[in-house]
Amino acid sequence: MKSVRCVAPGELEFADRPALGSPPEGWALIDVAHVGICGTDYHIFEGKHPFLAYPRIMGHEVSGTVVEINGPTDISVGQDVIINPYLSCGKCVACRQGKPNCCVSIQVLGVHRDGAMSEQLLVPVENLFPADGLSLAEAATVEFLAVGAHAVRRSMAVGGQRALVIGAGPIGLGTTLFARIAKQNVTIMDVSAERLAFASRQLGFLVIDASKGQVSEKVSERTVGAGFDVVYDATGNSRSMQAAFAYVAHGGVMVLVSVVQDDITFSDPEFHKREMMLIGSRNATRADFQHVAASIRTGAIPIDQLITHRTTLRDSPRDIARWAHQKSGLIKAMIDVRGGS
Repeated sequence: MKSVRCVAPGELEFADRPALGSPPEGWALIDVAHVGICGTDYHIFEGKHPFLAYPRIMGHEVSGTVVEINGPTDISVGQDVIINPYLSCGKCVACRQGKPNCCVSIQVLGVHRDGAMSEQLLVPVENLFPADGLSLAEAATVEFLAVGAHAVRRSMAVGGQRALVIGAGPIGLGTTLFARIAKQNVTIMDVSAERLAFASRQLGFLVIDASKGQVSEKVSERTVGAGFDVVYDATGNSRSMQAAFAYVAHGGVMVLVSVVQDDITFSDPEFHKREMMLIGSRNATRADFQHVAASIRTGAIPIDQLITHRTTLRDSPRDIARWAHQKSGLIKAMIDVRGGS
């Protein structure tokens, strides 16, 4: 089978690999159809991922068709599927509480083990969802959108509350879209005029341009001095995350969607004075995948606008290297594994 492997930072290789063979018990063999390229993939390519062993076949945003199944499941051979790339142990404290998304020994396809930038992939049957009613390209967007949907669900915010999403990248845009589906009154903030223009003109969101300073004044103006009921930070920037505490209203919630290696500090008197809740959000669960798929089916998510760049498996080494540095107009890039490979 053909695949793309990151041999070392800055080095991608398109080549033939040994076929995977029949799946072990409880697993399925998948013919991969589409793979979304994530910020994590760019970080792996650039050598910026802290917990990765090279070489690695990347790719965790994936759709495909079932070729072979070993074990009981409602999924059928020949069925198009969405794939949950988070492989959990099923036994740890998190898994026992129904939170496999933060399993103690989680393995993420394309990060901790080889992923989907390949013609075939082995996946546990419990990680498969029917792609009924979705194109295979749409099905490959479910995972990244589920991260935002999970963050919105974690917020426990209710309809009508004012929400601020900081970061207009793919995860931030997904969070913004699902906050709107939850009937929150959403504003999105970023330092990129291009991304803010996309969020405003294409998606219809109120925006705050943080590149020109006076952010606190703009937040105060937008919220009549009260602050936002819920703030989601999807920047992956520690300075942004620390500054975001000041934008939360008394009695409000802050959700950290992205993760950084740095320590995050905040003023304890301000935190307690507001009786804020601080919530971490990691990956997504089955309920989030199902919510995203249903939202795409109803037309609530404008997938055609979110997928801005396309490539093939053969051409992806060249294009990933280029898009890692040339991000103008880029929201979500998609690899068509069956096209031109």
